[in-house]
Amino acid sequence: MNSLLPDPTASLLDRIKISMVGLRMPRAIEVVDTCVSRLDRGEITALEVVEQILLEELTFREDRRIRTALRMGRLNTVKTLTGYDFSFQPSLDKARILALAELNFVARCEVVHLLGPPGTGKSHLASALGLEAVKAGKSVSFITLADLIGALAKAEREGTLRERIRFYCRPSLLIVDEIGYLPVIPGGGNLFFQLVNARYEKGAMVLTSNRGFAEWGEIFGSPVVATALLDRLLHHAIVIQIDGSSYRLRRHADLLPEHVRSTARITPPAPSEPRRRGRPPKNGGASMTSS
Repeated sequence: MNSLLPDPTASLLDRIKISMVGLRMPRAIEVVDTCVSRLDRGEITALEVVEQILLEELTFREDRRIRTALRMGRLNTVKTLTGYDFSFQPSLDKARILALAELNFVARCEVVHLLGPPGTGKSHLASALGLEAVKAGKSVSFITLADLIGALAKAEREGTLRERIRFYCRPSLLIVDEIGYLPVIPGGGNLFFQLVNARYEKGAMVLTSNRGFAEWGEIFGSPVVATALLDRLLHHAIVIQIDGSSYRLRRHADLLPEHVRSTARITPPAPSEPRRRGRPPKNGGASMTSS
């Protein structure tokens, strides 16, 4: 006899528990006694017992799926939209952010740019959108630009760049944080371009930066590479500008000097027409404006 089958001589409740073990329903096993006790007291019906047990197990499995997906996507710090203090950043359109949480931009393979001074909550919002995508069953990966380029450069040295780019093309949503915070290594801009080009119109992205688009030539060490990047990253783009003081220091804003509290706006340029696909030219100069 199959050992997973319950012993017919056992009590009905024990047989049910053994069946739950065979079906790998750990949460159901934990709550079945409580549900049966409520049934005995007449608080719920038999059908409600079944519903409650299944709901508990389903909730447990969904929570486990989300935790696993967040860990695999490197979303180690859970941030939520409900946990974001929109009142501290009045320049931010809450309705527009909540509309992004509906994830239509993921289905359309668009790029969301979150721009603003350091500490204004860009990473929080990016992580929160990642969480919403995970809840919806989308695959998500979160990485800083420095770590991303470092991984691509390592793969290039090892002769596995194509495979690494395919790896970063798998997620439905790729979140690249902290563009402009750290210097990009020589050749890093071209490596990032190859990934952006591979994901172009095939996968959604969320990018955060404390620098304006006009500064990308400086960030990536080449106006040619920057122009090629922006051609693709602004073609199907949603640009969110966050003005204001540091979100992290909002509880201590009155202690900060005025020059720290006031910040300049980062103004994005108008979207340009897309260029043809391919790598940017290795030689020759180019302006930051698409032709």
